[in-house]
Amino acid sequence: MAQETATLATYVADLKYDDIPREVRDRAKALTLDFLGSAIRARRDAESTPSLLQMLETLKLDGEGEATVFGDARTFTPAVAALLNGALGHSLDFDDTHADSSLHASAPVVPAAFAVGEMVGASGREVLTAIVAGYEVCCRLGNALDPTSHYARGFHPTATAGTYGAAAAASKLFGLSQDQIVAAFGVSGSQAAGSLQFLVNGAWNKRYQVGAAAMNGVIAATLARNNFIGAIESVEGRHGLLVGYSDNAHPDKATAGLGATYETMKIGVKPYPSCRYTHAAIDALIAMRREHNLTPVQIKRVEIGLHRNGITLTGDAATKRHPRSVVGGQFSMFFTGAVALDQGRFGWDDYERLGEAAIDALADRFDVVQDDRLEIGRSHPFGARVSIETDDGVHERLYADPSGEPSSFPVREAMQQKFLTLARPVLAGRADQLADAILSLERFDRVAQATQFGRQ
Repeated sequence: MAQETATLATYVADLKYDDIPREVRDRAKALTLDFLGSAIRARRDAESTPSLLQMLETLKLDGEGEATVFGDARTFTPAVAALLNGALGHSLDFDDTHADSSLHASAPVVPAAFAVGEMVGASGREVLTAIVAGYEVCCRLGNALDPTSHYARGFHPTATAGTYGAAAAASKLFGLSQDQIVAAFGVSGSQAAGSLQFLVNGAWNKRYQVGAAAMNGVIAATLARNNFIGAIESVEGRHGLLVGYSDNAHPDKATAGLGATYETMKIGVKPYPSCRYTHAAIDALIAMRREHNLTPVQIKRVEIGLHRNGITLTGDAATKRHPRSVVGGQFSMFFTGAVALDQGRFGWDDYERLGEAAIDALADRFDVVQDDRLEIGRSHPFGARVSIETDDGVHERLYADPSGEPSSFPVREAMQQKFLTLARPVLAGRADQLADAILSLERFDRVAQATQFGRQ
């Protein structure tokens, strides 16, 4: 038995700020800033936000605490702040993606780290260390689950592996021992949940279950801090995560190169607020539209080839061709592709075009098919092949990777601009102060000195 649970727990317990290469720390700050931009804008714009807040009020869980909910004027208790920040940050579908595991690492990890960091008076360095620990655990477990198998079983890895990542971040900030972190992971195994059934009707479960992963990670670590006995071997055990959630698990991927190879550096960011499986195709459609001066009237047929995971999430013509909800649009290759081809761009405000006759008519000319070239011999599944048929012939492009992957990771200025575009409408001038604070997080003796700029 390889003892993946104990090995990961030891890594989290022993990790030190100075052990983390500078480029990894810088990447963690950039990813954190990117996530917070989505959370802040979703506090105002996401249609599911009022329901979350009303639920907390109804259950009297909205009491004041010491933890920031970004974009809100109030502070909340740590567990509730983790829930809200996780759900908000994932609501726009504009948050980062780890391609190999097909999950969104920041959404469960960053909220847990800030909630506990503010609770215990942690420094910026300590919170950054915890975020990296959470990223590594979350992404590695996502790799070990095998995303194709995990999706085929109907699970959402951001919510399942993400619970462990959140627990890792919270445990690090609590200063738990290796045995205590094993216990926290044991509790996480009982809480890891996330069904893909939200795809059927564009439900808000996707947002909530990622927020719940952040909250559950905080709860698991807090229980362990108070000497709660959690299950051992919750990753590799006979009833553990890898057995229960995958038919093709790769346990070795959970710990391969641990401490030397940083999965954090393999996390990409999104140029478009939609499922990552749509992005390479959107890139191609925008480029082809520009290159060939295409207009919708010229388009006879569009065929988009995706990995089978992309078909599962975005390519079912029976349910995805004409979405009517924002979540449905976020997971529709037909809608996102039609908008991109129609106007040469795609952004958050374009969900106002849901149900528009011109977009529906253009989407009717799209077919989405599985393309083996995007599966065989590839390390991750986010590429796309796009063929556009016009009266002048067929134009075709194969994009192996969408923009924003580690090989084309945006420069600091571009990351800051994306954040400010999302955050300024909510925070006004405080958005610039928050961006500067997050990108220099290590200079703060207490992380609350930085997070205060994230409140209205």
